[in-house]
Amino acid sequence: MTDCFINVCSIVYSKQDKETQTKLEMRHRAEEDALYRQFAKKRQEEEVHITEQIQEEWEKELEKLTSRFNYEIKMKKRRISSDEEKALTFRHQREKEDLEKNMTIKLDRKKESLTRKLLEQERAATADLVEKHSKEMLNLINEKRTEFVLSQNLNDREGYLSDDLVPYPTHPPPPSPPLISKIEIYSDPSVFSELDQIAINVAQSDQQTFTDLVRQLIGSCITDVEKARAIFRWITVKNLNTMTFDDNVNADTPMGILRGIKHGTESYHVLFKRLCSYAGLHCVVIKGYSKSAGYQPGVKFEDSRFRNSWNAVYVAGAWRFVQCNWGARHLVNAKEVPKPGSRGKSDSLRYEYDDHYFLTDPKEFIYEFFPLQQEWQLLKVPITLVEFEELPFVRSLFFRYGLYFPDEETKAVLSTDSTGAATVRISMPSRMSSSLIFHYNLKFYDTDVDTYEAVSLKRFVMQSVVGNIVAFRVHAPSSGSLLLDIFANAVTPREYLTGEPMKFKSVCKFKIVCEDLQTVMVPLPDCASGEWGPMKATRLFGLVPITHEDALIFAPRELEIQFRMSRPLTDFMATLHKNGVEEKRLSKNVTQSVEDDLVTFYLKFTEDGQYGMDIYTREMNGELENGDKHLLTHCCKYLINVYSNKPFQEFH
Repeated sequence: MTDCFINVCSIVYSKQDKETQTKLEMRHRAEEDALYRQFAKKRQEEEVHITEQIQEEWEKELEKLTSRFNYEIKMKKRRISSDEEKALTFRHQREKEDLEKNMTIKLDRKKESLTRKLLEQERAATADLVEKHSKEMLNLINEKRTEFVLSQNLNDREGYLSDDLVPYPTHPPPPSPPLISKIEIYSDPSVFSELDQIAINVAQSDQQTFTDLVRQLIGSCITDVEKARAIFRWITVKNLNTMTFDDNVNADTPMGILRGIKHGTESYHVLFKRLCSYAGLHCVVIKGYSKSAGYQPGVKFEDSRFRNSWNAVYVAGAWRFVQCNWGARHLVNAKEVPKPGSRGKSDSLRYEYDDHYFLTDPKEFIYEFFPLQQEWQLLKVPITLVEFEELPFVRSLFFRYGLYFPDEETKAVLSTDSTGAATVRISMPSRMSSSLIFHYNLKFYDTDVDTYEAVSLKRFVMQSVVGNIVAFRVHAPSSGSLLLDIFANAVTPREYLTGEPMKFKSVCKFKIVCEDLQTVMVPLPDCASGEWGPMKATRLFGLVPITHEDALIFAPRELEIQFRMSRPLTDFMATLHKNGVEEKRLSKNVTQSVEDDLVTFYLKFTEDGQYGMDIYTREMNGELENGDKHLLTHCCKYLINVYSNKPFQEFH
């Protein structure tokens, strides 16, 4: 971990009068209780007012119904039969019931609307009060800090201050881009393993005061980064969204300090700011837009649908972004279905901590979050909202794997050429290129339709890897818009060779727009999913191509493809695929031989056309724990254009 500001409050906490801080917290709590009483009173008054309004409206409408009924009866009294009178009475009764039902629905909707409106006001009022309380708490800590510094010659006390560790600033500095990146502060979350465990342990119990809570969290912390980390991990571990509260929970109980969470008036970012003030850290709440749940590339930020809030905390000499909500609520295995006998859909959802959202670098944070105040982009060259919309839609995993776009002009919405083609290129760092596996989904934009004329849209994408760049070449089968979702997973060769299913997570999405399709493209042969070409065979299986290094082969009717094994593999198998032809008919067209470390595939084609070739193998002596052999695993595929006398014009 790089050198950070030392927060002298670390020293102060062991000597500071705890009663002074607790006394200030109790005064704050009394002010909060008064505010909550105002909330409750206003909610009750507004609800009574709405109920009275609806009751008055209901009575007026009922009076109209009754008057109309009486009038109809009066007008028909002389000639109305008993059956007609019963029918009128029945109709009147039904109209009364419908009116009551409609008024009940109207009342419920008004109450829902009122609740949303009041909750928004209550959150704003709570945030304002927390802002006031945070300043007062920081002022108290600064006073104690100053007293301590004046009473001690810290520069002579070994371990407290050095040339690299300087006192934490008393006043919050103005927003400006950080001079060092996150990786220079810490390169691996494991450096916080002991501190994280403390936060996890503290989260297992409940505290009666924020003073106690924060002291337990940061008691062993020295630097400001460590303090922010302890608070961040406590929030992500505590899982506040699923906490349950007794109806009679009050400020004096252990859960009382989190009653703002119970009432829905205090959110993660407001709580983080509050706790930071108890630790003597400057923290702000930033409001803006985010590419959150439901967002798709190409969507404009024209309303409040994607409004969000997050934090910036001043640590390591600069303001740095923290998104507690996303760090805690990183969804995994979202596509899993509940197991038989499970209690509900929620049982199949798991959440994991996402370190990306702690001290995120501005150049990465801007891909997902756009502040309303430009200075809080913390970028040397700020961008506009339109530019934010145009940025590729990436997720945290994109940055965790160190991925980047080699083409600087890559945008969230890509237009195809006249043939319906568009290409997305993603670069991998050298440390990841040997282990990253990519997959993709393609569907029509704003729908769940992933087929075209009964053919999977996946067959209109050619995924290939050359060097450290993975490319996805999309050929739109028709005019319109498509959504390309790209997934990735890091695996070891041994994990891949077991043939066990792998879980892939989305790293980025793109909107592909085809306005005018002038060339109709046939789908790729129906091969196994994944990348084309021999790169995967080399990376994961140690199969080095000797004859064909590219995914696309132009060949006559006879062809040999040869590899060299750099480690023992066995049981090779190849299959051929061609649109409109059964796989069985093509099985005799390919054979293989293994001699020493050379593997050769012999192909003979009876007709021209475009073929897909899948190659499977497994590790020599590869066994599962139960003694069974590993299944044959897909390791490579080629796209082969066969021609005898003419150039080929299909998908390439």
